[in-house]
Amino acid sequence: MPPTKSEIEALNKRVVLEFFEKVLIPMDFTLAPQFFGAYYKQHSPLATDGPEGLHAFLDRVRVESPNAKTYIKRVFADGDHVIVHSHVIIYPGTPGIAVVDIIRLENGKLVEHWEVTQPVPTEMLHSNTMF
Repeated sequence: MPPTKSEIEALNKRVVLEFFEKVLIPMDFTLAPQFFGAYYKQHSPLATDGPEGLHAFLDRVRVESPNAKTYIKRVFADGDHVIVHSHVIIYPGTPGIAVVDIIRLENGKLVEHWEVTQPVPTEMLHSNTMF
């Protein structure tokens, strides 16, 4: 019996969270290849297509902001897409940025990525946070 939609979504969420924990958050490409499908299409303006694009991005970020911290706030899955809402503090003591990553998977492997970023303001018109 093939897996249900909810089983596929749960697996996809686990894969993406593991990718964040082992690759993106530590900014270490070492374990990244096991997460990629036959191709990896990039929609972020900060990286090129393919695993090598992510490798170059992580190398650059690790040098430019070695003390950056990523805090995952929520994760959603819809079929073959996983959405991760994170708070990234690039430099300690600053408000950081809000990031939404959208990752498409095929057969449990990452094949496509989009991201939207927004600076966290120091003042807001309400008492809510961005997270």
